[in-house]
Amino acid sequence: MPHLTSRNYLFAQNADDVALTRFIALAGSATGFLKGAPGGPLPGWHCPGQDNRAFLEGLHERLAASFPEAGQPFHAVRLWTNLMWQPAYLSVIAVHLHGALPAVTTLAQARQNLDVNGYRLTAGPQLEGSTEELIAKAGRDLRAMGDSVLAEINGVTKLKQTPALRLLADRMLGLMVRLKHFRPEISIAEQYRYCDLWLSAMGLEGQGGLETLDLPNGQQVAIMARKGCCLDYLAFPERFCASCPKLSDDERRERERTNILAELEVQAQSNASSA
Repeated sequence: MPHLTSRNYLFAQNADDVALTRFIALAGSATGFLKGAPGGPLPGWHCPGQDNRAFLEGLHERLAASFPEAGQPFHAVRLWTNLMWQPAYLSVIAVHLHGALPAVTTLAQARQNLDVNGYRLTAGPQLEGSTEELIAKAGRDLRAMGDSVLAEINGVTKLKQTPALRLLADRMLGLMVRLKHFRPEISIAEQYRYCDLWLSAMGLEGQGGLETLDLPNGQQVAIMARKGCCLDYLAFPERFCASCPKLSDDERRERERTNILAELEVQAQSNASSA
């Protein structure tokens, strides 16, 4: 198996800039919502390796003021999920769509009111290798970033490691389901295999997985089998996610089936109108 290598260019700095610009554009076009730019952190942004206490305290205060009845566990979980969703998306896009790995876990992230949205990355060499090698490297980096972010959060408010890691696993499960949208040609078996590789690389084995759902038309799709709970129901009572582990398996699968069929109907109508 070949070893991970940095891209070699005659004019490395310029090539790194071009490669990063292409990656940022790809992430934006593939998702429709990731908003990035090349460059270092702007004032007030969260950035690994710097003192982020003021950033975390400010976001925590806003969450507590906006959702006072939801309680401290919800506010802490929102800090965690806010800071980890962009690195997770970018890691998966880098490996499975871009085919090379920028240093995505060194990103600077911006706060937009109650959410973390928007990022900046500095240009540098991008690692190349097989999909398996890139997953191993990206997964280790993402877990290391998560451990650091969790320690930062616990300097502001309490968040236990187990629920945090389960939510990080949930994020990866969702991305492995979404991988079918990014790459329609992949099989369910490949989704399962990639999911196992990511969770293993991140030390998250046993924290959730995928399962196969049968649709009325005979089609099969992969869905999440989560162990973590985002606690959104504390802020929005009686509103559970379709994949919430607090639901019975039958109700969860039926909600997932209903959502998927609705998405397929919208897609069919869109295809028909554009034909």
